Amino acid sequence: MRLRKEQTMSRNSLAALPEVFVSDAAISKAVYQAVERGELRKLGSRLYTRNLGEEPERLVRRNWYNLVAAYYPDAIIADRTALEGKPAEDGSVFLISSKRRETELPGLVLRPRSGPAALDSDRPFSGVRLASTARAYLENMRPTRGRGGRISRTVSRAELEERLDRMLRSQGEGAINRLRDDARALASALDYEAEAAELDGLIGSLLGTREAVMQSEIGKARLAGHPFDPARVEMFEELFSALRETVPERRPVPARSAEATSTLAFYEAYFSNFIEGTEFSVEEAADIVFEGVIPTERPADAHDVLGTFRVVSDLVRMKVLPSDYASLRELLMDRHAAVMEARPDKLPGAFKQRGNQAGATVFVAPDLVEGTLDRGFGFLQALGEPFQRAIFMMTLVSEVHPFADGNGRIARIMMNAELLAHGEERIIIPTAYRTDYLSALKAFSHNRQTAPLIRMLDVAQAFTHAVDWSTLESARAMLMASNAFDQGEDAKLRPVAIGLGRT
Repeated sequence: MRLRKEQTMSRNSLAALPEVFVSDAAISKAVYQAVERGELRKLGSRLYTRNLGEEPERLVRRNWYNLVAAYYPDAIIADRTALEGKPAEDGSVFLISSKRRETELPGLVLRPRSGPAALDSDRPFSGVRLASTARAYLENMRPTRGRGGRISRTVSRAELEERLDRMLRSQGEGAINRLRDDARALASALDYEAEAAELDGLIGSLLGTREAVMQSEIGKARLAGHPFDPARVEMFEELFSALRETVPERRPVPARSAEATSTLAFYEAYFSNFIEGTEFSVEEAADIVFEGVIPTERPADAHDVLGTFRVVSDLVRMKVLPSDYASLRELLMDRHAAVMEARPDKLPGAFKQRGNQAGATVFVAPDLVEGTLDRGFGFLQALGEPFQRAIFMMTLVSEVHPFADGNGRIARIMMNAELLAHGEERIIIPTAYRTDYLSALKAFSHNRQTAPLIRMLDVAQAFTHAVDWSTLESARAMLMASNAFDQGEDAKLRPVAIGLGRT
C-alpha cells in the first residue's frame, strides 16, 4: 500500500514539471522510475521530457528559456538573444552569469559570459532576467566575431540599423527617441558610454539629424533622403520571381468600334468604383457618364465615376507608360488628380500625408512611399510580358497605397494602361468577382501568396475578353447572364456563353 502511494505521489509531481526539465537530487529517484515505466524520456545528462515522440532538438529549442533557469539560475539573457528573443540559428543562447562553463544540449548551446549585474530595468523572465531593450541595444553596439564556426555574440551593425529602421517605421519617432533616452540613462551603470554615443549617432542618422556612416541598404537610403519599406520590397521581389515563371495567355484587343470601346471603358469605370463602395445603378451611372447628369445628393460620388471614365476612355493617354521613376510619379499623380478631382479633402494628385490601412493590412508609411515605389519600379522594368507587368504594377500601387483615397481605382488604371499600351485586353473586376479579387490581394499582403493573385487576374482578363462590348445593352445582357452584378460573399461569376478560355 505504501509503495503504491509513493508511486502515485511521484506521478503527480512529475506531471507538474515542464515539458522538458533538468533532474536534481530531490526527484532523481522518481524520474528514474518514470523512465523505467516508459513515462519519461531521457534527452541528455540530467535532461528529461514527458514528450515521448517529438525529436529532441525541437523540444529543447521550444523550452529554451526554462532550461536557462535550470542551468544558470542567476542568468541575465543578454546580447543577441535579448534582442532577437530566441536562440540564434546555430542554437546559441547568450547569457551573463557567474557560471562560465558552456552547456551543450540537443539543438541548443547555452553560452555564458561575465558582465554587469542585473539592473531594475532588466525584467524577470521565467526564473531569470531578460536584459531591457535599451541594454540589449547597447550590448549589441559592441562588435564581436564568431569563432570556430560559431555565430557572433552580437548582431552586425547592418542588422542593428535594420531593426532600428523597423522600429521607426512601425512605432514612429517617439519610440526610437525613448530608446535613445533609456540607453543614455543606463550607459554609466553598464560602462557603455561609448556605445550609447554611437547609438545616439545611429538613431540621429535614421531621423535625418546626424550623418553617421551607415552599413545597411535601408540605412544608406534613409541617409540619402530616400527611405523605403524593406518588407514590401521583399514582397515585390517574390512577386517578380513568380511572374517571371508565369507564361501568360496572349489576349490581343479585338477590333472594336468607337462605341464598343466607350462601352468597355464605361463598365470598367462602373465596376472599379462599385468595388470601392461608390454604388450606382447602371442607368444612373450611364446618365452621369453620357448625359452629364450629376445627382445633387451625391455629386462627389458621381464625379468619381465620371473622372474614372474620362481617364480609362482616353486611349491615347492610357497608352502612356512610365520610363523611369520620375515619370511613374507624374502619371500616378495626374491620374489620381483626374479621378479624385471632386474630393479636395483627399488631396487629389498628391501623395498621402498620414498612414492608411485596410483591416489588418497596414500600408507603406508616408515617408517611405517614394522610395518604395522607386524600388518596386526597378522590378517592373525587368518584366517583359504585358500581363506580367500589369499584375506587378497593380500590386505595386495597391501595396504602397500612396494616396489618402482612390488607391484601388488608380492601381487598376495603371494595370490596364500596361495592357492597352501593348495591345492586350484590359482587366475588369465585376462586382461578383470582388470577393475573389480582395481575397487574392489579402493573401499576398498577409502571406505572400502569389498564385491566387495571378490566377484571379488571368480569369478576370479572360472574362473581359469574352464579353460582347458592342453596345451598353448587349454588354449588360451578357453581364447579367454571368451574374456580374451580384453582390455579397456568395456571389459567383459565371462564364459567358462564348467561354472563358483558360481558367
